[in-house]
Amino acid sequence: MVDETPRIDRRGGTPPEVDRAAASRAAIAARRARAAVKHDVAIRARRAIDVAEAAWAGELTAPEAAMRVRELLLSIPNVGPTKTDRVMAELGIARSKKIGGLGVRQRDRLRVWLIGRERQSRPRGAGTPDRSRLVVLAGPTAVGKGTVSQYIRANYPDVLLSISATTRPPRPGEVDGQHYYFVSDAEFDRMIADHEFLEWATVHNAYRYGTPRPPIERALAAGRSVLLEIDLQGARSVRAAMPEALLVFLLPPSWEELVRRLVGRGTESPVEQARRLETAKVELQAQDEFDVKVVNRDVGQAAHEVVELLEVP
Repeated sequence: MVDETPRIDRRGGTPPEVDRAAASRAAIAARRARAAVKHDVAIRARRAIDVAEAAWAGELTAPEAAMRVRELLLSIPNVGPTKTDRVMAELGIARSKKIGGLGVRQRDRLRVWLIGRERQSRPRGAGTPDRSRLVVLAGPTAVGKGTVSQYIRANYPDVLLSISATTRPPRPGEVDGQHYYFVSDAEFDRMIADHEFLEWATVHNAYRYGTPRPPIERALAAGRSVLLEIDLQGARSVRAAMPEALLVFLLPPSWEELVRRLVGRGTESPVEQARRLETAKVELQAQDEFDVKVVNRDVGQAAHEVVELLEVP
């Protein structure tokens, strides 16, 4: 009689046939799961940004996490191999990298790009300009919002920067009508009464800031993108008034660097510096309210990431 009992290889060689079959079935199932994800993205049944967020929130064995970044980008409608390779090079992501294996900075860069791409491809109503967008840039005090905005103004002339009105006096080098509209308390009161502000707020318990509404509405109606640099309170007000606006939170590389920047600019007294740093701690806690986070390690790079969100060609 022939013994047909499967033999176990105890020398660590080829696994039993039953194990190989199970592994093969698992591999096929995993490929099909990734293919289903790509198909959903391709037919716009699922957003690429949602796939990425699912990969980062779930297990590394999930189909989203196991998918290569290149596969995800190639599944996005109208994104071909050439553009995919260019985007991955710009984001600093290797061709073999899986979504679940990305580092924190790579995730941030990919998130920014995917959100920008999603908003670019979103269907618009009849008569709506194709490239009209309002991006709101906010963040804690001394994070460098003004520096990033000035860099954009100097290097990206197609971006329209909204100019805020304020009751505070000009700082050295600031020009009325270019950096802010410097107005009196009485004029600010009149603008409020005439509903000329998209938002306004009292900042640091001192001066009032407001965003004139008419210039923004005219620019958006003409199909121009607008960048609005405001404080946290203002950003919340804009979200309530214009839910379609994209809110970007500018972060410092570290708390120590934020303190260094505030103290180094020398525009406030020690007492005012201490008060602003306490405010900054509270402001940093609001970062998760925003659509996108950009870390201001380098002004040029931070400006580039913000401009990408504005979709300026």
